Amino acid sequence: MRDTSSAVGSASGRRRLVVVGNGMAGARTVEEILSRGGGAMFDITMVGDEPYGNYNRIMLSHVLAGENAIDDDDLMLNPMAWYRENGVTLHAGDRARRIDRFAKTVTCESGRDVDYDVLVVATGSNTFFPNMDGLREPDGRLARGVFGFRTIADTNGMLQMAEAAADVRAVVIGGGLLGLEAAYGLRTQGVDVDVVHSPGHLMNQQLDERGGRVLRNKIESLGVGVHTSKRTTSVLRDPDGVVVGVGFNDDTTLPADMIVVTAGIRPNVEIARSAGLVIERGIVVDDQMRCEDEGSIYAVGECCQHRGEVYGLVAPLWEQAVVLADVLTGADPTAAYHGSRLTTKLKVAGVDVAAMGVKGPERDDDEFVQFYEPRSGTYKSVVVRDNKLIGAMLLGDISKAAFLTQAFDEKVALPDERISMLFDMGTPSAETGAAELSDDTQVCNCNGVTKGQILGCVRGGATSLGEVVAATRAGKGCGSCKGLVSDIVTFAAGDDLAVDVSADWYVPAIPMTKPELIGAIRASGIRSVSEVFEKLAPAGEDAAAKMPLASLLRVIWGPEWTDERGALFINDRVHANIQRDGTFSVVPQIKGGVTTAAQLRRIADVADKYSIPMVKITGGQRIDLLGVRKEDLPKVWGDLDMPSGFAYGKSFRTVKTCVGTDYCRFGLGDSTALGIAIEQRFQGLESPAKLKLAVTGCPRNCAESLCKDFGVVAVGADGGASDRWEIYVGGAAGAHIRKGDLLATADSSAEVIRLCGIFIQYYREQAKWLERTYAWVPRVGIDELRAILVDDRDGLVEGLHERVTAAVGQYRDPWEERVEPRSPAQFVSALPLLPLPRVPVR
Repeated sequence: MRDTSSAVGSASGRRRLVVVGNGMAGARTVEEILSRGGGAMFDITMVGDEPYGNYNRIMLSHVLAGENAIDDDDLMLNPMAWYRENGVTLHAGDRARRIDRFAKTVTCESGRDVDYDVLVVATGSNTFFPNMDGLREPDGRLARGVFGFRTIADTNGMLQMAEAAADVRAVVIGGGLLGLEAAYGLRTQGVDVDVVHSPGHLMNQQLDERGGRVLRNKIESLGVGVHTSKRTTSVLRDPDGVVVGVGFNDDTTLPADMIVVTAGIRPNVEIARSAGLVIERGIVVDDQMRCEDEGSIYAVGECCQHRGEVYGLVAPLWEQAVVLADVLTGADPTAAYHGSRLTTKLKVAGVDVAAMGVKGPERDDDEFVQFYEPRSGTYKSVVVRDNKLIGAMLLGDISKAAFLTQAFDEKVALPDERISMLFDMGTPSAETGAAELSDDTQVCNCNGVTKGQILGCVRGGATSLGEVVAATRAGKGCGSCKGLVSDIVTFAAGDDLAVDVSADWYVPAIPMTKPELIGAIRASGIRSVSEVFEKLAPAGEDAAAKMPLASLLRVIWGPEWTDERGALFINDRVHANIQRDGTFSVVPQIKGGVTTAAQLRRIADVADKYSIPMVKITGGQRIDLLGVRKEDLPKVWGDLDMPSGFAYGKSFRTVKTCVGTDYCRFGLGDSTALGIAIEQRFQGLESPAKLKLAVTGCPRNCAESLCKDFGVVAVGADGGASDRWEIYVGGAAGAHIRKGDLLATADSSAEVIRLCGIFIQYYREQAKWLERTYAWVPRVGIDELRAILVDDRDGLVEGLHERVTAAVGQYRDPWEERVEPRSPAQFVSALPLLPLPRVPVR
């Protein structure tokens, strides 16, 4: 079929500009073209093989790590509405397959032909998958459990597998930036992770051996295993094809349920090669980004090769986009790209890193200054040649990064005492650096934002950090520049700097803090998400606010809220965890991890009856049935005849227990009975984020109570058994490893349960959406929490106790919906979506 939009565009007198690729480079190029009046010159069509608008791939590591502050606005650079608003035709989910340079058409998988006058190829790069035995299925697909780390689909697949069951082990192949980010994210999700890297030290492209050693210490301190100088040769799979590990060239192995391949990227040049364009490492382009021997085809981004170089960082992409937009719109017909001097400033697995130029001395007369302190995780070095900075490396403390970047670009003179380039000894301090940076200094490498653009934004009327970030995207990538962006905004706004009150709003659509919003909802009797938007949101509905508002309404009204299915995630609509292949996992409740032979028989019978492919023991002492079809969920629940175990959604989940006094020789308190009582009372209680609890019968901590959201430890009296307990809150055992803070010591099990309810209710009413207790507790402060919840300084305890008691009194097992489904489609299979148009299978 012929793309009629192009034909219309031709009739309009505008030239037809087609961009193959809807990633960061392609979309940025279109943004730059539009900013130069290109909308009046071109009918613009973009072709992208992912079914979304343009998103920030840099943010995927933050999404994988489950960072609370990340929402759709942070991830999406150009949502679907942006294309409509700017008159850009987007063919999403329809990969370009062929370019006919003579007919000037692009043919897509759907059969669509798109005509062009000017073509921009921005196909980016693909994950490089080394040749390893067992990596792929016979049909060429990656084996189940094997992922790259380039797309939203990759990220969602890893998250679903990590959430599906406890005790998941992952091996990340590749110890560069992307591999360490993947490992960090998975560790945050509670996955046991090993990183395997064939060179001798981590991030060898950016760091020297000493820097790699410091980084390794940091990564290992997070609980991530690191294996260098090891080459992976095979993916090990059992007779059923399930991934069980990896094998190495030295005949050793590592166990794994999940494998993430981050061994590098390769320019995606297949469509360009088949079209006959000149290809070396990438698509060969000149200084105006024009493909060799072509008059109307250009290339930009990771897919192109300029003066022998291929770039894998975003900063060069932005520079290329500016040049290409100048050339195509005529804003500057002589614009030329001369290559990029790479300066990298980023956060790797929570560790600040800055690197530029060479990694070490290359000549005998090169000056080389190092500071190396493994204990504090700090490493700094500079390389000077002919009184010019030609290389620098900072790890841990990057406060001098702004000055060194200026020096690297030869915008400031070097001090005679070279050591002062690494410390504040005459060079600009971190505090004054914002004022002294030149306007063309690139502050945010991820989004290509300069100091001058931030200043321009402030001069244009922005008076708060939030307004500047929203307008420029500075600081919305890896996050390493946030401090400097804040300094520049403070410097530029001066006395006009405004406090960003929206930072405290529960959702961006409603200008209220969470307590204020709860008060307004109670006062107005609002019980549905749509009504909240109608009465309290000045700009109306906001899709990103639906889930947090639905959660809040359930906290306030319990089952009496008005259940609008469209405001809920699929897991909450069907009360089970969706998996990578569209099936679901079911976890029946086994209170305190204590079960019976009858329950085990029922679980086994259900697994056989419904051909459930995996039955797994979770880290929370429960049994997970994985691979249940959506339409089978009601029948599975009915045959189990056990309540929901709440292994989905944002709610109170499980209470892990040890043997306690029943059989253990060291037990000081009946942890099993107390754990079961806590789980019985608070089961399924809605909360801002998931809650994991544990009760352990002695300080040996076998149930890991010290690193749970709410943990209880029996301490006995004078070394003997008694009903005396220490209560710890805000613990974590993922990448954010944190020992819980001691909230109180209780002299009875009943007092533990009372304090548990008060703590959970205060958390429900005060914490931000998706803010785990390990972030909330230190934010509020343990002394403040003790004063409010234990000492009752503000007189809130009675009200908190009454409200949590009312909430638990309204408990209903959600699996009872099998008898009366909320909607006709609730348990109807959504796959395949036959009535919808289908993109050709690839």
